[in-house]
Amino acid sequence: MGKIFCLMGKSSCGKDTLYKRILLDPSLSLKTLIPYTTRPPRKEERDGVEYYFLTEEEEQELERKGKIIELRAYHTLHGIWKYFTVNDHQLDLEKNHYLIIGTLESYVKLQEYFGKDFLVPIYVEVDDGERLQRALNRERIQSQPKYLEICRRFLADDLDFSEENLKRAEITETFSNDNLDFCTRKIISYIRANL
Repeated sequence: MGKIFCLMGKSSCGKDTLYKRILLDPSLSLKTLIPYTTRPPRKEERDGVEYYFLTEEEEQELERKGKIIELRAYHTLHGIWKYFTVNDHQLDLEKNHYLIIGTLESYVKLQEYFGKDFLVPIYVEVDDGERLQRALNRERIQSQPKYLEICRRFLADDLDFSEENLKRAEITETFSNDNLDFCTRKIISYIRANL
């Protein structure tokens, strides 16, 4: 049976970069499980690569069909943005192992849906000052920077990834991303040990 490796951490900790690097390792043979969202894509994002970008109506149709495994709705300064995982054409745990990017909340909900034995957490940490600088740098290159949304997410992360929530989800292993190459190697070794 396959496993789902859930890469998570606070915003701007480097999840997207680590995700892409880990998938490049052919020895892991990891498949992707692309999440869905109703938020607008960033400048560098492409539909079906980082996310499937759906309208609110398309998300509601999936919900009516019972296809949504887990869904998180965030009240942003730009409206409600939803992020969700769908039981769709991508998923076959009989044959494959997967790498996904998620939140602590999505990790817990996926555990409930598939069972604890199928989920492996990979929690990435970065100094808060460094994360904030990365977020600002990324937002500056957007055609319409959303600086207030960065602030909202930054504050929400402290609650979402509190020590209490991490403990409740039984997250004990952490990966510090202050050196990208070292962090990538450490996570790849951890995945190999858990295949």
